[in-house]
Amino acid sequence: MATQGSDERAAGATGRRALLGAGLLGAGGAVLGFGGSARAAEAHTGGGLKSLPKPTIIGHRGASGYRPEHTFGSYQLALDMGADIVEAGDLVPTKDGHLVCRHEPEIGSTTDVADHPEFAGRKTTKSLDGVATTGWFTEDFTLAELKTLRAIERIPANRPHNTLYNGRWEIPTFEEVLTWQDEQTRKRGKQVWIYPETKHPTYFRKLGLGVEERVAKVLHKHGKDRRDSPVILQSFEPTGVQRLNTLVDNPLVVLLSSADSRPWDFVESGDPRTTADLITPKGLREIAGYAQGIGPTLDLVVPRTADGSLDAPSTLVRDAHKVGLILHPYSMRNENPFLPTEYRKGSAPDAYGDAFGAFQTYFATGIDGLFTDNTDTALLARAAFVNG
Repeated sequence: MATQGSDERAAGATGRRALLGAGLLGAGGAVLGFGGSARAAEAHTGGGLKSLPKPTIIGHRGASGYRPEHTFGSYQLALDMGADIVEAGDLVPTKDGHLVCRHEPEIGSTTDVADHPEFAGRKTTKSLDGVATTGWFTEDFTLAELKTLRAIERIPANRPHNTLYNGRWEIPTFEEVLTWQDEQTRKRGKQVWIYPETKHPTYFRKLGLGVEERVAKVLHKHGKDRRDSPVILQSFEPTGVQRLNTLVDNPLVVLLSSADSRPWDFVESGDPRTTADLITPKGLREIAGYAQGIGPTLDLVVPRTADGSLDAPSTLVRDAHKVGLILHPYSMRNENPFLPTEYRKGSAPDAYGDAFGAFQTYFATGIDGLFTDNTDTALLARAAFVNG
């Protein structure tokens, strides 16, 4: 998932909507390894979206608190820990039109490309959604070239232990993720869910590399473009989600950054609205016309004060549920810099704060699930919340 919010800076629509709302709002909270939860027994007895417990635990870029993000090592660990859904794929295209899984099209911070002298001449500066960005970009590489690279930890100052795994995994393609999903579903005897994101669709469309059409083509090829397919699609660009709504029947989610931000497709088209406009009752009703959920930054659910501590919850959960939308906010991380001030312990950038306390506060708002880098912590927190 794109971050685009404060957490990173600190370090057949109606039918689909009804199905998703009924499934998630009515589901229980299954937790692997914990008995005593009446809801847990219900969690995986049905198919489709009803199989997802509430609150749903979504492995953010896999188990990225423990392995370099968007690698099969990270995805696999999230599943092994018990994630209900794995965010397998921030999808960006290659020069030859393949979709690969990277946090951003710029790959200098997530791969060892800088150590490849044969690619030194590819380093450049581009305007990515209005921001001058220097590095190496997926659209300047063929898939075969990208497959010679290996993933590295993106935020080593916060996760020095993850650097142990630098160089172990290559960049996955979306096709490989869908094959992996099927293999894991067979192996585990229950449906594995994924939650890909289309990254910077306006940027790539201007390059002649439309992302939505490529996603739809791959999903159709694998028979996963239906209303009951175990693939939820998300994007920070509302018009991109609208385009997906015409191409596939999957559940769709609009990602929402800080209240004062503007989606880049709005900037490009001259639409003056900000995220604050999208989370009004009117804006949410509009989103509900083509999507089934929203993925707001946690700060839109519980705003922070000037000192970084939590303020009173907003009305976003109530307002979104009123129009039939689910909420999967992002992203909970265990390390101090990413937590609200009152949940930090010390000041070490790689030390854990009181993540359990923060999880409980967010769960109590009535959210339907959340993205987390630390699946194991989230499942323990959910067990306490559901059984409490």
